[in-house]
Amino acid sequence: MAQIFHPSMNTLSKATIFGGLFLVASLAFAWDRFNRSAYMTDADVVRDQPVPFSHEHHVRGLGIDCRYCHTTVEQSAFAGIPATEICMNCHSQIWKDSPMLQPVRDSYRSGKPLKWTRVHDVPDFVYFNHSIHVAKGIGCESCHGRVDQMPLMRRTQTLQMGWCLECHARPQEFIRDRKDIYEFGKPARTDAREHGQELVKEYGIDKKQLQDCWICHR
Repeated sequence: MAQIFHPSMNTLSKATIFGGLFLVASLAFAWDRFNRSAYMTDADVVRDQPVPFSHEHHVRGLGIDCRYCHTTVEQSAFAGIPATEICMNCHSQIWKDSPMLQPVRDSYRSGKPLKWTRVHDVPDFVYFNHSIHVAKGIGCESCHGRVDQMPLMRRTQTLQMGWCLECHARPQEFIRDRKDIYEFGKPARTDAREHGQELVKEYGIDKKQLQDCWICHR
């Protein structure tokens, strides 16, 4: 029987198969990069706010503790957005006539809260509790980054599930002493890994349970 296809078709077939696999892998990689990009996650994107509040000035410059403004971080799931009265505790005396703070003064006089734009906001199908993380030794810096170096607040992490699981799978690498939870830029201990293992036991952290779906999806 006469040969139907030219021998070169064997090479073309192989090239097509491997080229197709390479194309699929490239598209999958490109989609993963796009899904993790700032466009999709808002990481490193500064959001518009009613007042350009500087954590760098208040935290590093003035030494204000996180809990002064985020009053419920140790008791509830929500860290709490500071009420206007908290701002006015200082700004009724300091920069009390600054044009930049006019929205704060208007809010205080009218009793209408400022409409802050949330920077760290997980999807509705995800359960996150600040008080649990604080109680188990997870510092503010682990999730929010070096806010003491942020003139304007931004998200430094994707807040995607893979990022959360990095900590849930290896809590000993992220956990810290409770007294250091609100510290920023503190040098790591030379025995950080061993100390982390000790804290995991001391704080009663079940690493297997941490990776159960129901922990975050309830």
